[in-house]
Amino acid sequence: MADLGELVRAAVETAEADEAVEAYAEESRQTEARALRGEVEGLEFAESRGVGVRLIRDGRLGYAYAADPSIEEVRSAVARARENAALTEPDEFNVLPSAEPITPIPALFREDSAEVATADKVQMALDLERRLVTTDPRVTKVDLAQVGDAVSRAAIASTAGVDAEYARTDAWVVAVTLAVEGEETQTGFSYRIARALDELGPDAIADEAIDRAVRMLGATKPVTAKVPVVLDQFAAEEFLGVLAAALNAENVLKGRSLFAEMVGREVGSELFTLVDDGTILDGPGAAPFDGEGVPSGRTELFTAGRLNGFLHDTYTAARMGGGQRSTGNAKRGSYKGSPGVGTSNFYLDNGSTTFDELLRQAEGGVLIAEVSGVHSGANPISGEFSVGATGLRIEGGGLGEPLREMTIASTLPQMLAGITGVGDDLRFFSSVGTPSVLIGEMTLAGV
Repeated sequence: MADLGELVRAAVETAEADEAVEAYAEESRQTEARALRGEVEGLEFAESRGVGVRLIRDGRLGYAYAADPSIEEVRSAVARARENAALTEPDEFNVLPSAEPITPIPALFREDSAEVATADKVQMALDLERRLVTTDPRVTKVDLAQVGDAVSRAAIASTAGVDAEYARTDAWVVAVTLAVEGEETQTGFSYRIARALDELGPDAIADEAIDRAVRMLGATKPVTAKVPVVLDQFAAEEFLGVLAAALNAENVLKGRSLFAEMVGREVGSELFTLVDDGTILDGPGAAPFDGEGVPSGRTELFTAGRLNGFLHDTYTAARMGGGQRSTGNAKRGSYKGSPGVGTSNFYLDNGSTTFDELLRQAEGGVLIAEVSGVHSGANPISGEFSVGATGLRIEGGGLGEPLREMTIASTLPQMLAGITGVGDDLRFFSSVGTPSVLIGEMTLAGV
């Protein structure tokens, strides 16, 4: 069996004189184990391997892919991409990026984690579920206790001189639990993504899920008021997801971003610095290069509240003009599709304020622990949003009465400008990370 590097180079060697060809190959194996009532509820193992070919001729772009291909099948994929290109309209911005030096990130791959036996992953899930139902008498039911990991490799080559590959390991743990008291049931969840299984700390994740459920028992509806608001990391992450879409150059070019005309303006608080950086190992989105072979790097989208620009791949950078270069944010869902703009490690830069100090500064306010409907409830053009939320009242510098069925409504620019504190507790959720955030004043409405 040819390795990934041989496959992508074979595709490039098939290019004709007037063609630009890029081949991207990946292989992965993934295991997920779930436990319920002391038994294995589910065990899934999946493997995939394939090559995708992007071919450009006279500005026309064609794409084709092959699953688990031989060298000859890769060459056939190039021929199909050529046929597809002939059927598309020309676009002068269809170009491949030139090769640039790439810095390897060997720490992305943990050999010892890749060799962990499936039985050990199953035992981790069973141990997680047992801890979830034996720690607090009010928590006897579990909605999800899951442990998973993936071992993957990627390679890319192009007629523009790109030739690179890397390997990675990823692991994750998810806990969703139910706290019951009388007729009331509250849900708590937590999860963590890490480079290796031994970095997950499933006991801490179980304890956090339990605490997030139990502390909401007895929650009441608040009266409508303007108060300081602390978004914990779980809640703040939801809003960063909306920002990621608004800062995607594809959406900007389509007129679907409220930030389209704001470059260079002071939009947020001086405490607000928003970054995308595919080189930091703390984030699950780390990789030495993006889906087109452009080196990963740090892009400050906002610096001290000032909007600097957007996330780009090679196509959007060419369309934007003005010397704009790709920010290394071409992302692929798999080898089966062309790359598009996406985030790597997209995060709000850490502040210097402890979580306890944020609570002291927000005396009389509310900690928002969960929001719902952010992505469907936020207008990507106006930035207006109105979302459901649950949380806890902040009293005496600590957390007090649990609150439910409330809404928070504002606009994203107002929210960013209203930041008065940023915690020192940056935490990543998938490729999005954020510390806790204090908003000086927001309107909370009881439902």
